[in-house]
Amino acid sequence: MSSANELVKDIRGLVTLPHVYIEIGRLIDDPRSSSADIARAVSQDPSFTLRLLRVANSALYQFPSAVESVSKAVSIIGTAQIRNLALSMSVASSFEGLPNELVSMQNFWRHSLLCALTARHLAKLMGGCDPDALFTAGLLHDIGELIIFNRLPEQAKQALLLVLDSAEEIQVHEAEQQVMGFDHSEVGGALAKEWHLPGLLEECIAHHHDLARCQSHRRETALIHLANTLAVMAELDTIDPLDVQPIDAAAWEITGLTQDCIEAVVRETQAAIIEVERLFTVKR
Repeated sequence: MSSANELVKDIRGLVTLPHVYIEIGRLIDDPRSSSADIARAVSQDPSFTLRLLRVANSALYQFPSAVESVSKAVSIIGTAQIRNLALSMSVASSFEGLPNELVSMQNFWRHSLLCALTARHLAKLMGGCDPDALFTAGLLHDIGELIIFNRLPEQAKQALLLVLDSAEEIQVHEAEQQVMGFDHSEVGGALAKEWHLPGLLEECIAHHHDLARCQSHRRETALIHLANTLAVMAELDTIDPLDVQPIDAAAWEITGLTQDCIEAVVRETQAAIIEVERLFTVKR
């Protein structure tokens, strides 16, 4: 395997997107379909229906009255957001059986969910973008790591050891570049392209470590860059930027946010994570 693109070429043999996500996407892209058609498609998957209603009635949305039907969930959350939720709620299941002996999957998904929550909070602060799309981008931002862990376990181990042994506090994506010539964000971006995910998700996943390479969706990609680091702060229970990897100054400039938001966002994320883990994480 010599490139990120080659690594995901036959990915369908490893993981597949859930049918409900593909069907919702097909209906959204069909100008002849209605929200009732989307609700019917969702209802064909009882497990997804149950999880969707739990999410719709959770603190994530804080609707004033109970959401008791799929059609109501679709009408008040919106069809594009339903597609994002379908992807978010299903992706952990898609990767559940992927063999991996290098990292704790519980820790991986916890960081991913912390990043998703942080991205959602920051999106609301920033304005002008879809918080649910940013939640999905945050959840998927490190998905390339799981492919590398499975396809290139020896090189992945070398990269992790390089991080642990480095005196210069090298970051994981930098170690991956040294060992493999590409990193998990490139692999994740290649996977997003292979899966035909929306361009916003592809850009956020592919460039959250290197904002200079981002061609479009710069504000959203910069927001995921911020969310990734603030999620680590939530994990470490710190609000001191010196305790974590440096944030690219361009991220603050592009989003228009300032460091004044850090404490509130980190604390909000910490308060929300327990419920969100119950909603989104695969039970093991």
